[in-house]
Amino acid sequence: MNHELIEALRTIEREKGISFETLLEALANALVTAYKKLPSSAEEAVVEIDIESGEMAVYAQEFDEEGNLVREWDDTPKDFGRIAAMTAKQVILQRIREAERDMKYEEYAGREGDIVTGIIQQTDQRYTLIDLGRVEALLPLPEQVPSEHYEHGARLKAYIVEVRRTNKGPQIVVSRTHPGLVKRLFELEVPEIAENVVQIKALAREPGHRTKIAVASTDENVDPVGACVGARGSRVRLVVNELRGEKVDIVPFSDDPHEFVAKALSPAKVREVRIHEAYATAEVIVPDYQLSLAIGKEGQNARLAARLTGWRIDIKSETQLAEQEANAGQGEWAEGSWVENDEGELVWIPAGGGAEISASDAGYDDVAGFESDGTADASPDAAELAADDSDAEAGAVHDDSEASSEGVETPQSNDSGGSETAESKQSSEEESDDGESDQDAEDSESEADGEEE
Repeated sequence: MNHELIEALRTIEREKGISFETLLEALANALVTAYKKLPSSAEEAVVEIDIESGEMAVYAQEFDEEGNLVREWDDTPKDFGRIAAMTAKQVILQRIREAERDMKYEEYAGREGDIVTGIIQQTDQRYTLIDLGRVEALLPLPEQVPSEHYEHGARLKAYIVEVRRTNKGPQIVVSRTHPGLVKRLFELEVPEIAENVVQIKALAREPGHRTKIAVASTDENVDPVGACVGARGSRVRLVVNELRGEKVDIVPFSDDPHEFVAKALSPAKVREVRIHEAYATAEVIVPDYQLSLAIGKEGQNARLAARLTGWRIDIKSETQLAEQEANAGQGEWAEGSWVENDEGELVWIPAGGGAEISASDAGYDDVAGFESDGTADASPDAAELAADDSDAEAGAVHDDSEASSEGVETPQSNDSGGSETAESKQSSEEESDDGESDQDAEDSESEADGEEE
């Protein structure tokens, strides 16, 4: 009987994968429990089992107040074999179930982030059940891709997000929406990634629609994008098929944010990228015909590029940029003052701060009209608007402007400057009067000719 019990434990070890030592320990504990149920049993005892013959013996123990063993003797009951067999059966079965649960848990504990392949068993409104062999995995509804349909009996790859220990065994939660699923699929299909020759630097995903992945190479002779795409797209096609048609964009990673942002907006072509580090913003300029492609359907392409690069991306077409630059200066320098710089030139200093504007840059060909305290009657914006208005005028107004320009001179530092300016102004007025007289004479002649006709 005892020898048959040892053989039974060996068989369980082979079939269930539970070690013989674990089963032997469970049996010994069960026998101690059975012994202590006897009326004449000692308070403390141990059971020793000969693994060769299967013989079992109970040794009662006595301890002092400090916990030291002071006496031990053989106290094996005469009918202990029958009692042990009846009591130990349920205890051993319970221990076997616990050991199996522990083994299943240990098999998947710490595997969060791995990919598992299973067969779909059933689907309901809460989750999909996937058979992984010795255990089952749960695919909750929030971890499912809305566009995917999970048919019974179909094989499916999923990403492990959590492994829980429960009384019924390990509970494995998997996902089909996690970005890590795409990363692991590329590791399976691209040997260069598994060998760390090609590295996945960043990844952004909208499950069921599109994924952007940035890759870099540690070997200058290996093209990271080409390695991931494969010959004629063979490698990336396998990933896309497993993702059930989800689009995948593979772009080269760069430490230069200008280049990285431009590549991240692929397949759109970017003309220019302007980085504003203070605001963590990238201003992207694209040709007009590329604007829709750069933004993507419902902003998807721009959104994924922003998540991939970590920059807030503002996309403008060339036309939008031109309009923005044309309106950029209006009102910007409306408040400020004209001052004389170290070189003796008058420059406009905006009240809100910023770079100084010279008179010529502001639209003044000369500096007449500036007051003696170094200020002018117009800001640079006003000068530009005045210049635009003067270009639009014609006829008599144009004549008047020419006459006025003849009387404008640069203010002189000596006393004679004022009289010279006054004389020029008087001369201009006389010329203007002469011009008006000539015009009146011409008008009179025209009227006379009309009467004669």
